[in-house]
Amino acid sequence: MREVENASLRIAARHSNDEYAIAPSRLSDIETKGVVPSIYRLYTLGVIYRLDVREILAWYGIDLNQLAQDLALSLPPKSHRAEALPATTTIRVPIRLDPSFDSRRTANLGRIVEQWGTVPLAYLDQFSRDHYTYAYIGSEDLTMYPLLPPGTFLQVDETRNRVVQGVWRSEYERPIYFVETREGYTCCWCTLQGDNIVLQPHSLSPSSTARATSSEGCGSNWAGDGNCRQTRGVEGGECFARLERA
Repeated sequence: MREVENASLRIAARHSNDEYAIAPSRLSDIETKGVVPSIYRLYTLGVIYRLDVREILAWYGIDLNQLAQDLALSLPPKSHRAEALPATTTIRVPIRLDPSFDSRRTANLGRIVEQWGTVPLAYLDQFSRDHYTYAYIGSEDLTMYPLLPPGTFLQVDETRNRVVQGVWRSEYERPIYFVETREGYTCCWCTLQGDNIVLQPHSLSPSSTARATSSEGCGSNWAGDGNCRQTRGVEGGECFARLERA
C-alpha cells in the first residue's frame, strides 16, 4: 500500500491537485469496504495498476458501451454535435448473412442475418431494437431513385403500419414505405384508392407505378428522418398483396 501511496503522491504533484493522492487507509476502504473512489482516484488507480479507466468504471456498474442506448433517453430539441461515444468499445452488428442474399434485390435484412457479433461501432447498437427491422435497396432497384439510390441501408419501424394520406410540402416530408409483396420487396410512396394500395415510385425513377389489390394496411410514419417504414398486414403479419401494373 505504501508503494501505491507514493506513486499517487507523485501523480498528485504532477497535476498540482491533492485529490489524486490515495492514502493507505483510503485504499483499504476501496478494496475491502466498497467505498467508491473519486474521479481523480479512479484515474490514479488506472495509472498505477495499468488498467483502462473504463474497466475500473465497469467494476462499479458503469458500462460505457451502454452510451448508445442511453442517448435515446435524452433528445435535445436542437441540432448539435454528437461527441459522447468515442469511449465506447463494443457493439452488436450483423457479421454473417444468409448465403442466399442477393445484392441486386431489395431485401429484409432482419430475415437474412444469421449471426450478430461484437465490433467497436457504438451507434449501430440501436439496430438490435425489437420494433425495428433493416432493409437494403438492391443494386437494380431504382424505385425511389434518386431519393434512395441502390445500395441504401434502411431502418424500418414496424410499428408504423398504416398508409398516411395528406398533402406534403416536399418529397422529404412524404412517408416512404417498405413493402413486401409476393414478388419481393420494394421501397416506395403509397396511396389508397378504395381497397387498393397504389405503390408509387419517385417521379424521376424509371420504375412504373404498381397497384396492390389488397385492403391490408401498410406501415407509415413521417418522412425526412432518414428512415423507411415497413408495411404490415393481416396475413401472417406481412402484406402479401398481388401486384398489377397500372
